[in-house]
Amino acid sequence: MPDLNIRILQFDQVWEDKQKNFSKIKGLLHNQNDFDLLLLPEMFHTGFTMNHTTHSEQMTHSAGIDFLKSLSKELNCAIYTSLIIQENEYVFNRGVFIDKEVMTLYDKRKCFGLGGESESFTPGQNEVIVDFHGWKLNLQICYDLRFPELIRNELNIDGVAKYDALLYVANWPKKRIKHWISLLKARAIENQCYVIACNRVGTDGNDIEYNGNSLIVDPNGVIQNPLDENYAEGILIGKLSAHDLSDLRKKLPFLQDR
Repeated sequence: MPDLNIRILQFDQVWEDKQKNFSKIKGLLHNQNDFDLLLLPEMFHTGFTMNHTTHSEQMTHSAGIDFLKSLSKELNCAIYTSLIIQENEYVFNRGVFIDKEVMTLYDKRKCFGLGGESESFTPGQNEVIVDFHGWKLNLQICYDLRFPELIRNELNIDGVAKYDALLYVANWPKKRIKHWISLLKARAIENQCYVIACNRVGTDGNDIEYNGNSLIVDPNGVIQNPLDENYAEGILIGKLSAHDLSDLRKKLPFLQDR
């Protein structure tokens, strides 16, 4: 499989204003080209709001999904993020992996009780792994990170790992940012995979402060060029190396012992 060129857009989401977030994303991505995959923060066009009655969308009529499809075509890349989706009486924090017109869905499985998410949102039930350019990408959202049992990697009967990279999109607050960094590194080491993690910056409508620390962790637990706690909006540029992943798994065949 080829190496993957990654972009992570870390930005200050405008609280509950979809059009302003669309404009901000377009502006920050100006002149970006020649990459494979883009990550945007959790609930990318509203911020982490529990106001689902006003800001949820239907899959068949979603301004957010229409925007992401258009952006994916314009940039010629896949995009992963999440947004609020309502289906009948159920509301989901739904991850969407969009590659032009092809869309894969993942519903966040662990709703954040401390923030009230578990009171209004329905948890997802299934692990979702996307096959993208030969890479198997495991879709995750924010609070899922605290539950390693959800994504235990393993080898199939042919000796091939279930997945190669974990994708996390988040609104993870500054006051617990050390947990974010430690847990991301742990997920990479224990599952012998890359971890790609996108977090926001700024202050949301609930006066919760975020300081980014979007990053890519290699399968050995080493962080590549993090967007650190300077609170700045920016784009992290990284690459996933197929050779390095394969080499580490051969030298340290820990997945065989599970």
